[in-house]
Amino acid sequence: MAEIQPTTTSGPSAAAQAGGVVATGTPGTVGLPGLAMKRRGPVAVWLGLPLVTLGIYQLVWYYKIHKELQQFDRRQTLNPGGSVLVLIFLGWTLIAPLISFRNTGRAIAEAQRAAGLQVTCSPATSMWLVFVFGLNTWYMQRQLNLVTDAYPGVTEGTQVPLAA
Repeated sequence: MAEIQPTTTSGPSAAAQAGGVVATGTPGTVGLPGLAMKRRGPVAVWLGLPLVTLGIYQLVWYYKIHKELQQFDRRQTLNPGGSVLVLIFLGWTLIAPLISFRNTGRAIAEAQRAAGLQVTCSPATSMWLVFVFGLNTWYMQRQLNLVTDAYPGVTEGTQVPLAA
C-alpha cells in the first residue's frame, strides 16, 4: 500500500488549487460557503413599496428572497419563479399561497439554522399572518434580517461561511 504524503503547500491557496471550497469568515464554522442576503426594511416590504407599486413589489420581493435563500444555502432546493407563479396563477385557490408561505417559512428557518442562529421563524406564523393585514411579509422579512445580521459588515452577494 502506498502511503499518503502531505503536500508542501498549505493554506487557502492550496485548497483552491486542489479544487476545494475555501470559506472565510467566523472561526469555528464549517467551511460550506453561501452568498450573503440583502437586508431590507420590513415595513417598506410590507406596506410602503407594495402601495407605491400597486402590489407588484410583493411579487418581486417574493422572487428575490427565494433566489437569495437558494444562493445563501445551496443545499436548499427552491424554485423562485415557481413560487411567484403560485401566487399569480393559484392565488385564487387560497390554499396554494398558504402552502407556499409555509414552505417559505421553512426555508427561512433552515437559513437561520445554516447561519448558526437559534431558529425563530415559524412556518405556521409565516402562513397565518397573511390574514392579519398581510403581516406575513413583514414577519418573514424580519426573520430574514436576523440572518443578514449574523454576518455584520458583509455586503450583499459576498461569500459567507455556513455553520451547519
